[in-house]
Amino acid sequence: MSERAVSVVRAGALTCVQDEGRPGYAHLGVPRSGALDLPASRLANRLVGNAPGTAVLEATLNGCAVRPRRALTVAVTGAPCAVTVAGRPAAWGAAVRVPAGAVVELGAVTCGVRSYLALAGGIDVDPVLGSRSTDLLSGLGPPILEDSAVLPLGRPGDACPYGDGAPAPGVPGELVLPVLPGPRADWFTADAVAVLAAGRYRVSAASNRIGLRTEGPALRRVVEGELPSEGVVLGAVQVPPDGRPVVFLADHPTTGGYPVIGVVPEPALAAAAQSPPGTPLRFTPRRWPLVPPGPQARARGLCRPA
Repeated sequence: MSERAVSVVRAGALTCVQDEGRPGYAHLGVPRSGALDLPASRLANRLVGNAPGTAVLEATLNGCAVRPRRALTVAVTGAPCAVTVAGRPAAWGAAVRVPAGAVVELGAVTCGVRSYLALAGGIDVDPVLGSRSTDLLSGLGPPILEDSAVLPLGRPGDACPYGDGAPAPGVPGELVLPVLPGPRADWFTADAVAVLAAGRYRVSAASNRIGLRTEGPALRRVVEGELPSEGVVLGAVQVPPDGRPVVFLADHPTTGGYPVIGVVPEPALAAAAQSPPGTPLRFTPRRWPLVPPGPQARARGLCRPA
């Protein structure tokens, strides 16, 4: 294989290749996927001089380690963590030059969940539907990293690495998610929105790239029975039978049979992706009617999705 590659020394708990995903295929049942914290992955690429959308590594909780076969520039962003090169401390949130054969290691996060490792030239695995992203739901894209795997790298571009470092993010006391009315808000009791807003939820340990699950008060429904599967979008707040909201993230299914009470706007989802289990969570409903219209109002066309 070409010297333009990296070997995986330690894969970590869940490290995968991510770019900006494959939007536009929901009608085929294909999620968008892509980096869960897009601002962090974009910053990592900018720091090493990569073009926007270049594939990076997304490491979860306990980091990863790779060994480049030739000298290159790397940068780590997202959840803060200790970074070492050949066993020596290196900068987090800045461009770092790595000699050929030196191991770049990301340690366990000190806060947050997901760290991003950009390498000059980017991860150059074969794209699927225009993206190199690993999709945990559909199985598209490259597999989750394993020890001893070898990843090809692209050729570095002409852009110079971005000189300034990135400030380390603070540790938020709670996750606050704005939520707009969803297509099935009228399936819930009149006080469900108040419960959603006042309820003290926490991020569940069952959360993953598909969705952020919550622990807290259940939302009660006025419409029982089954809902035929219908399209769901990124950020949809779906309510399964236990009544605890689930916020859909990048690998979410494109259809679902549980009612969607609301939708979290995409800019807020990066914070959701970086919130570890146990993080206090508060929803803040926006542009919501005081009393959700009932099924009869929907039938008359008086209630439309936001």
